[in-house]
Amino acid sequence: MEVHGAPIQILDLPGIIEGAKDGKGRGRQVIAGKSAPSQLPGGVMGPSLTALVCPSPHSTRPVARTCNLIFLVLDVLKPLGDKAIMENELEGFGIRCNKQPPNITIKKKDKGGIAITNTQPLTKIETDEIKAVLNEYKMANCDVHIRCDPTIDEFIDVVEGGRVYIPVVYVLNKIDAISIEELDLLYKIPNSVPISAKDWLNIDELVETMWDRLDLVRIYTKPKGAKVPDYTAPVVLRRSHCSIEDFCSKIHKDIAKQLKYAIVYGTSVKHSRGQKVGLDHILADEDVVSLVKQ
Repeated sequence: MEVHGAPIQILDLPGIIEGAKDGKGRGRQVIAGKSAPSQLPGGVMGPSLTALVCPSPHSTRPVARTCNLIFLVLDVLKPLGDKAIMENELEGFGIRCNKQPPNITIKKKDKGGIAITNTQPLTKIETDEIKAVLNEYKMANCDVHIRCDPTIDEFIDVVEGGRVYIPVVYVLNKIDAISIEELDLLYKIPNSVPISAKDWLNIDELVETMWDRLDLVRIYTKPKGAKVPDYTAPVVLRRSHCSIEDFCSKIHKDIAKQLKYAIVYGTSVKHSRGQKVGLDHILADEDVVSLVKQ
C-alpha cells in the first residue's frame, strides 16, 4: 500500500499462542517465517501479529525481527490478557516492544579484569551483579561503560546481544461490539488504536498512527538538467538514518564514493534556492536532492 507517497509493505502473520517461543503451535515458524503481503486488517481474528516493512523489500530474513513496526491485533473484549501473552512470546524471540536499547558498551580486553564506569547513579543494578553476569558469560576482562540506569535484564540483553527494539501498536479490534464508555477506557491503553475491521471503523487513525510510528522521511530527486523534481517516486529513509550518505546508499552503494557534492532544496537548508552540502548533511521530510558526481 502507499501512504503519503511512501510504499509500505504489510505482512500478515498467523496468530501466535502461549508457548510459541518454545515452538508450540509452530511458533518459531510463525515469527521467523516469510508471509505473503496483505492489506490492512480485514476480518482479523485476534490475537495475531502484523509486521510492517518499509519500503517494500523482498527478503527471506525473519520478518518480525527485521520489520520497522509491529501491529499486535487484539480482541477488544480481552485486550490486556492477550497483550501480556504476546509481548512475552515476542520477548522470547529477542524482540523488545516499545523499548529503547540500553546505552551500554562492553569492550573486551586481554587482561586487567572488569572496569565499570557509569555516568549516572545505578538504582536498579549493583556493580557486584554486573560482575557476576560478566563472569557467568566468561567475560573476565572487559571495560563496561554505562550511560543509563538499566535493570539486570537489560544488562543481560546487551551482554548476550541479538536483541531488536521495535515500536509496537496495539490494534484493538471489534469496537463495534462495545459501548462508547468502554471505548473511552480503551484509549487509555498506551500505543493502542481501537478499530472495527468488520465495519472498517477508525482505519484512518490507524494509518496515521502507523505513519507517525514508522517515523519516515521522504526525499525527492531532481536529476541533473531537470527543471522540476520527480515527485512520483520518493526515496524513503528512516529519520534516524537520513543523511546524504544514507540517501546515496539507498540509491546505489557506490554513489557516495563518487559524490562531489549535493544540492538540497527544503527545510533542512537555509537557502530556498538550494544549498551545497556534503555527505554528513541531515535531510528533512520532503527535501529535494540533486547529486553531483566527481
